[in-house]
Amino acid sequence: MKKLLTALSLGGFLFSCSDDRNERDDRIAVPSSITMLTSPVGDSCAEPYLFTDSNGIVYLSWIEKIGKQGTLKFSSFINDKWSEPVTIASGKNWFVNWADYPVIASDGNKNLLAHFLEKSDTAKFTYDVKIVNSTDSGKTWSKSKILHDDKVKAEHGFVSIIPYNDQFFVTWLDGRRTASEKTHGGHDGHHGEMTLRAAFIDKNGNKVNEWELDERICDCCQTTAAVTSDGPIVVYRDRSDDEVRDISIVRFVNDQWTAPKTIYPDNWQIKACPVNGPRADAINSNLVIAWFSIEDKRGHVKVVFSKDGGTTFNQPIRIDEGKPIGRVDVVMVDSLTAIVSWMEGSSIKAARVRTDGRKDPTIMIAPSSDKRSSGFPQMTLMKDKVIFAWTDDESKSIKVASMGL
Repeated sequence: MKKLLTALSLGGFLFSCSDDRNERDDRIAVPSSITMLTSPVGDSCAEPYLFTDSNGIVYLSWIEKIGKQGTLKFSSFINDKWSEPVTIASGKNWFVNWADYPVIASDGNKNLLAHFLEKSDTAKFTYDVKIVNSTDSGKTWSKSKILHDDKVKAEHGFVSIIPYNDQFFVTWLDGRRTASEKTHGGHDGHHGEMTLRAAFIDKNGNKVNEWELDERICDCCQTTAAVTSDGPIVVYRDRSDDEVRDISIVRFVNDQWTAPKTIYPDNWQIKACPVNGPRADAINSNLVIAWFSIEDKRGHVKVVFSKDGGTTFNQPIRIDEGKPIGRVDVVMVDSLTAIVSWMEGSSIKAARVRTDGRKDPTIMIAPSSDKRSSGFPQMTLMKDKVIFAWTDDESKSIKVASMGL
């Protein structure tokens, strides 16, 4: 049985941090203005993802879908201008899904790693994670490799990638146990368990180590990862034997993975996947996690902070306005403050929240749609700005905006 975290810290926290975000403090002005940016993305595109590297360069990736052809592209934001889009990979046998989007990461030293999903069989949820790497800042990309080695025709996806030391840390949902002779792939109601796995990948795209982190998790919620002072952490939606699907964490400490622990007992019991994963960010030992859950038949978006890399947490802070549908993101502005984004009905909202429980007024980022085709809005921190990206369901294109801090 998975143990619930019992040590809860209720006070405000003061931490030291080498990250430049530690230079800000409690007196930051409330974000007040949203500026639309010229998007580098054309039509027939969706599934945006944002990542900021150690040099402050923002990367935006997306999928262009024309007929059966899928193309993964990216652009970088330098000197307040998006670069010309670069093709990472393309193919006609891709699995393109509103919730299981590709991601990209840079180590700040010319090395990039990205992924996409490729069908492995005719069943709906049978696809592989393909990774591609670049060692020249994304000018050229390698041939794709399958991330996992099981060779099982099943679901593999919901990937997170972050740089760690001189490698990349990758985590994903792995369905190798869900397949049987009668049913390839499976999903909720399948004959086996969805598992959580992770690996280190070197700058040339070669796998160095791999682990199974949890033997039974929710089937189709996004994973999230961050690096604390101790090492990588993974946060994800778990799945108990009686279908409670709360959020759990595993931590890489002293070269070993900790056992899964629930971050807070929402006790959301549901016999289906909510397709609504958590997001996390960290500055040294300071960690923040945002997630969607349902309590008493009402949706909640919550935020929780930790001062010790996820060993213990303070009490969760509810930040929604009463009608959230989730699709969260979160960034730490400094060791005391985070900005959280989520969808409140058909609107993209954001708010600043502090470790002592204070929440600033909610900010309207943009109108959107609660349809699946609107996807998951993305957010990343770039020096004194927050960059947002989302799929515009009406124009079938990707919008980009910034918000000053």
